[in-house]
Amino acid sequence: MTLVQASPEFLKALEAELPAGTVADVTEGYLREERGLIRGNAACLLRPRNTAEVATIVRLCNQYRVGIIPYAGGTGLVGGQVADLNPAAIIVSVERMADVRKTDIANNTITVEAGVILADIQKTADDVDRLFPLSLASEGSCRIGGNLATNAGGTQVLRYGNARDLCLGLEAVLPDGSIYRGLTGLRKDNTGFDIRNLLVGSEGALGIITAATLKLYAKPKELATAMAVVPSPKAAVALLGQVQSGLDGLVSGFELIHGQGLDFLTETMPDVRQPFATRHEWMVLIEVAGGQGARLDARLMSVLEAAIENELVTDVLIAQNVQQAQEFWHVRESIPLANKAIGGISSHDISVPISALPAFIQAGFDAIAKLGNLRVNCFGHVGDGNLHYNVYPAKGHNRNDLMHMQPAIKTVIYDLVNEFGGSVSAEHGIGRLKMDDLETYSDPAKLATIRAIKRPLIPTVS
Repeated sequence: MTLVQASPEFLKALEAELPAGTVADVTEGYLREERGLIRGNAACLLRPRNTAEVATIVRLCNQYRVGIIPYAGGTGLVGGQVADLNPAAIIVSVERMADVRKTDIANNTITVEAGVILADIQKTADDVDRLFPLSLASEGSCRIGGNLATNAGGTQVLRYGNARDLCLGLEAVLPDGSIYRGLTGLRKDNTGFDIRNLLVGSEGALGIITAATLKLYAKPKELATAMAVVPSPKAAVALLGQVQSGLDGLVSGFELIHGQGLDFLTETMPDVRQPFATRHEWMVLIEVAGGQGARLDARLMSVLEAAIENELVTDVLIAQNVQQAQEFWHVRESIPLANKAIGGISSHDISVPISALPAFIQAGFDAIAKLGNLRVNCFGHVGDGNLHYNVYPAKGHNRNDLMHMQPAIKTVIYDLVNEFGGSVSAEHGIGRLKMDDLETYSDPAKLATIRAIKRPLIPTVS
């Protein structure tokens, strides 16, 4: 089946079957991703209020052969929320579907609609003395439907897993307009294929997620946060193992920070208070969380003192209060903003096995150095092997003059990722920016299986 232009007849059918105000003109904010790399188009904007309305929209799109772009918070970094298509598709935004349907304390679950903002889910959980641990830089604006569609990661994957691991059940509208009603709070259900896990991470290709039942956890009563200077990424990986062992697996965050990122902060955001007066090449931000009486500060300090003796750590600060812990995290969370202010040439959301991180980082530095006039800021979630390995112009060089190097830079990094047994997309998804990369670096059998799954559901897949 070939997609066609949204006809006046199709638009009239939408308006006839949907409440007033659901069909709207498309404003600029829906047509561009936040870095300005893609500007899309669309025939119209649909803002349904409930799952039944989404089902009506999808059924009519299927009937009239009109394409759909699902839209949640619009914060994605791989262009999945925008498309320049011919014929133009329609945008279906879940922003009005923002109800918390149910909080089940005994079952430790919360059921929410796809348009609920992530920070609001965190707050709702906190209000009932629970934790929803998915945490992202964009949590104040991203929406849970998009988080699940992209299988979002974040800073606490080390302990709690990706978005997929936090989801027990889904409701979704499938490509023919039928509704999958899988909002279960079950932790064990072996009745056939796991439709939930097919939908999570499929980026809307298999259906539009409209609601989800999510896991909640006991809220930690104690937190300990430290910033430690390490001599190298190799030392950081060794330290991770020691902290995990010494704190009984209570580590919830273990972030690698590169000195280049701190330099970018100095250049673009000098008001951000950095933890050490002296600039260091490598640091890690550590957070551990546990129950009342866990003595986490003392235990973490003991582990770090041993690490100093073993020359894995050269300096350390342990947050003395909540404000200081927030300041440590503010440094980490400000680095992407500083990166954006500098202006990258090529950004890479990649993962490799944790044991391979040190060798990969050095191999990447060596390869980029050969290309000349470039800087690398390598930072990220070392606790789960996910790095943001981004390349920038050398100081004094113009980004626009070096953008022609982007394809070569990307190929160098992705070839190394492949060599080290990694992934060219760790937590951001594929979207439209990485379609060619998926074809280049994925296992052929995997690609064939993906197409085989999609083909019966989506007739446009060849």
